[in-house]
Amino acid sequence: MTRLRTAATPLALLLVAGLHLAGPSPAAAASPGTGTGPVFNLPNGSAAQQRAIRSDLLARIKAAAPRSTIKVALYHFWDAEVARALATAHTAPKRRVNVRVLLDESSVSARPSNTSYTILRKALGTDRAKRSFVGLCPAQKSCLGSPRSGGSIAHNKFWLFSRSAGLRNVVVQTSSNLSPGNYTKFWNDAMAVSQARTYAAYSRYFDKMAQGDWRAWRYTRADAAPYTGYFFPRARGGDTVTGILDHVTCRWKDVRGSHRTTVRLAMFKLTRQSVADKLTALQRKGCAVDIVYAETDSKDSTGSPGTWETLHAPRGPALRCLHYDDDGNRKTAREVIHSKTLMISGRYAGARDKLVWTGSHNYSGPALTKNDEALLKVDSSVVHDAYVRHFRSVRASARPGRADDTPSCKGVSPQPEQ
Repeated sequence: MTRLRTAATPLALLLVAGLHLAGPSPAAAASPGTGTGPVFNLPNGSAAQQRAIRSDLLARIKAAAPRSTIKVALYHFWDAEVARALATAHTAPKRRVNVRVLLDESSVSARPSNTSYTILRKALGTDRAKRSFVGLCPAQKSCLGSPRSGGSIAHNKFWLFSRSAGLRNVVVQTSSNLSPGNYTKFWNDAMAVSQARTYAAYSRYFDKMAQGDWRAWRYTRADAAPYTGYFFPRARGGDTVTGILDHVTCRWKDVRGSHRTTVRLAMFKLTRQSVADKLTALQRKGCAVDIVYAETDSKDSTGSPGTWETLHAPRGPALRCLHYDDDGNRKTAREVIHSKTLMISGRYAGARDKLVWTGSHNYSGPALTKNDEALLKVDSSVVHDAYVRHFRSVRASARPGRADDTPSCKGVSPQPEQ
């Protein structure tokens, strides 16, 4: 689906190609929607490569077992074909799949002419007390964010399948919305896992969002090795990402010699100052920190440095910006890195390990304290190495790359999705 030009083992090629792993040692590549593992789209590739994540989700919908359940939490849903597939899964007499969809209100108000929501509303209804429904979070507010905190968004991008294509308890955590811009302009990833405890944690979170009781909501972390789910908003202090990075040891020695931890980040928005400070500090402590990003922020009106200045200070991380106006039209979406993925290889929490964190969670203030967001940790060398190979392809494609002293990279100009 999205084969990259990198040297790799046959197993590695299966992963990097955007194909799934049904088990630890598959004999052959799985078809879309039939296994677990990472999927990556290639905005600069063929039509099939651009739509690799979409194709995977569509295949899972069509393979959902009769009377099974699909839950979808998404920021923007602007794809009528996928909407029709969900509607058919529910209405087909021999299937009667329970389909529950939660969207940010802007999924409707930002593109009122798009038919996706109408298709879902007619097929599923809007009564959240029923087994199937489509619902919107309140206008300019996430489902679980406090209105006292100001504007927020329901920014989640995950799909749950109770039974599909022979798998049970499937979670697909992705960075991709359903929109043409996400397929053809945005570099995205999706990670599919099949595990009862992780599925249950995501399902409980979805139900909390559907209830919309923001007063009772508390930030949640769910450990189910080799996975951990983190569910936002986290309004009561603490920073999940800096907490993760606090467990990194940059240099260490053992019987095999001296070692150095590598921290890689593919991030759409990196505007949380505490995270920028921590990444810079890790580089100065001896870690190899490599970042591909689309947007930071710059000095404010008081002259205080922003994340762009912090990251570009002497002895800071390696940086490349992927935020390119490929058609010269400011009103259309630009090519950007849209993933929100952290990869760590080295010493973490006192042990040598390879880990990935991915999801909808940008490294911004609202993503931490206001928005509905989810982050998934995967403790797997195979998955980590697949993400790293894709990261290298992203980095090689980054424009303007190192020449990133631009309004777009510094967060001055807005980024339209369409």
